[in-house]
Amino acid sequence: MLKELATALQEQNSATQQQDRLPFDTTEQQENSLRNLFEKERSILNHFFDHLDIPQITRVFDQLNECKGSIIVTGVGKSELVAKKISLTMTSTGTRAFFLSPANALHGDIGIVNKDDIFLMISKSGESEELLHMRNKGVKLIAVVNNGKSRLAKVADHTIVLPLEKELCHFDIVPTASVVTQMVFGDVLSVALMMHKNFSLMEFAMNHPAGKIGRRLTLRVKDLMLRDKDMPLCAPEDKLVDTLVVLSNKRCGCVLIVEPDNTLLGIFTDGDLRRSLQKLGPNALQSSMQDIMTKTPRHIAPEEMAAQALSLMEADRREVTVLPVVDQGKAVGLLKMHDIVQSGL
Repeated sequence: MLKELATALQEQNSATQQQDRLPFDTTEQQENSLRNLFEKERSILNHFFDHLDIPQITRVFDQLNECKGSIIVTGVGKSELVAKKISLTMTSTGTRAFFLSPANALHGDIGIVNKDDIFLMISKSGESEELLHMRNKGVKLIAVVNNGKSRLAKVADHTIVLPLEKELCHFDIVPTASVVTQMVFGDVLSVALMMHKNFSLMEFAMNHPAGKIGRRLTLRVKDLMLRDKDMPLCAPEDKLVDTLVVLSNKRCGCVLIVEPDNTLLGIFTDGDLRRSLQKLGPNALQSSMQDIMTKTPRHIAPEEMAAQALSLMEADRREVTVLPVVDQGKAVGLLKMHDIVQSGL
């Protein structure tokens, strides 16, 4: 009897897999199947967003925002990975949080928990034994589950039920859409806490001193600009024929036209040189720089972020590769696109 039942289940499973597997007969069929899966996931997530209990989430947010200790995020299986990500996002955005493995917690690590902390427990089923055992520590428990009738939901001080119509998996078993809903919830909660704490861009930069994020948030124009003797400068009355020496020797692709006190009057680039020769021919060489310069060039202050300078260079359709650095009307430096790129920004 058991053998017959096992055979029947195997046949049923094979039939289901055959029915739901992606057809690989043609590229068109593959595209249609993949498109259907994306549409299915969209529908599942729409159900999640449409059925969220915002008042319930607000009550939990208030508890977390008022936490005097740390937010201890934990979970088992796929939820453990989500819990780790949530804790890291909170930590980097100004909320005191850390991840605690349920398995390690039950073997001594739970000793790090104190009465002012809050457990944020992530679980699809709400039936993970490891999480249920952790309630004995006596700290406030917040359960984030898909099953509002679970044991974890019943023992928690506060519960958030994440609406889940079904998993993307055709067996409705493999954690797929449920993990996405957990991640969305964690992202929104982390950013909400960040905003409520007025966490600044500079504070974020201090938490990310390395890598591209750190460079974007800490690297300033003054850190990259050419200055002093490296700057290509000329006077407004100088002739183009004489300025060509500066244009060539400094190899910056431009010269800055300044008053004796370095007040910026304009800029003259390699492109301006070509246009002047096309328009005036050899006579252009005898033109004074004040007559052929661009009088209102884009410029930036030395204290601005290098990332802002890059955006300014790429603004509109007239991309520029050099940017005068100006402080109170005086030319104090020159920033080149090449140097920004070289910085890894």
